[in-house]
Amino acid sequence: MMEAKSIAKDISMSPRKVRLVVDQIRGRSVNEAYAILQYSKKAAAEPVSKTLRSAVANAQYRAQEDGDVLDVDTLLVREAFVDEGPTLRRWRARAMGRASPIRKRTSHITVIVDTKE
Repeated sequence: MMEAKSIAKDISMSPRKVRLVVDQIRGRSVNEAYAILQYSKKAAAEPVSKTLRSAVANAQYRAQEDGDVLDVDTLLVREAFVDEGPTLRRWRARAMGRASPIRKRTSHITVIVDTKE
């Protein structure tokens, strides 16, 4: 059982948008997840793909430290979730001297890969 984790913090994208992409790869094999992310039209596919590649690299590194050889085909995305990061608060000028808030939301993406059982 080779479990590895990767976290991408402060991704400048709304968690709601990133969750749409993460929900598609959860529970799938790593190769299938790569294919889904590669052909996804969503902008969030790029940071999710980077996080997934990092998790796979972490799994390979841990296996190498233990003296094992890890086949990427045996890995699957066991957990993948998105948490809300810090929100940057900005203001936009409006009519008659007023101001409207702009919330620039950020995300923390977590991907955990594990070997198939």
